[in-house]
Amino acid sequence: MKKAILATKVGMTQIFNEDGVLTPVTVLQAGPCVVTQVKTAENDGYSAVQVGFCDKREKLVRKPQKGAFDKAGVAYKRYVREFRFEDAESYEVKQEIKADIFAEGEKVDATAISKGKGFQGAIKRHGQSRGPMAHGSKYHRHAGSNGSASDPSRVFKGKKMAGHMGAKQITVQNLEIVRVDAENNLILVKGAVPGPKKSLVTLKETTKTDK
Repeated sequence: MKKAILATKVGMTQIFNEDGVLTPVTVLQAGPCVVTQVKTAENDGYSAVQVGFCDKREKLVRKPQKGAFDKAGVAYKRYVREFRFEDAESYEVKQEIKADIFAEGEKVDATAISKGKGFQGAIKRHGQSRGPMAHGSKYHRHAGSNGSASDPSRVFKGKKMAGHMGAKQITVQNLEIVRVDAENNLILVKGAVPGPKKSLVTLKETTKTDK
């Protein structure tokens, strides 16, 4: 991996290009991220860059985290993540990673925690069909049979049933960057990005290539 950045989701909007074509985009507040530690193969067994994003009040920082931030000489951050860059050792502590690390037209992978939808039935959660809606059917939105009775006397693992929906880590691959506003640290990505507004989003260069 050559480049990545942490961002927060601002929301969705739409823009027009020079030809008047409308494009739906997700606006991301990308960085600036501060390098809090550079890990090397000699000291840590692998090369990586640890970055912090989004300022945090001192009273909310735990003592071990506070010591790490004080040692690096950077402000306290809410989010801390590691990126295994190919040129990790070329980075320095306190160095900033800004939105201009990416350029218009590049492809990225966006990772975030999807919106939580609570406890949902099998119809909404898995797209199963409902029963007849006549008054006498008494079978409308039930999940249906769960399996045999005496044999095997249990429900097989993986059975699609009602349960907690959403709030899972999701990666959407090969998204196109439509515009980069380096002055305001904004990145506009074509299409939808997982997660609600103000959620943390990790942007990395895509692992897929166009065929």
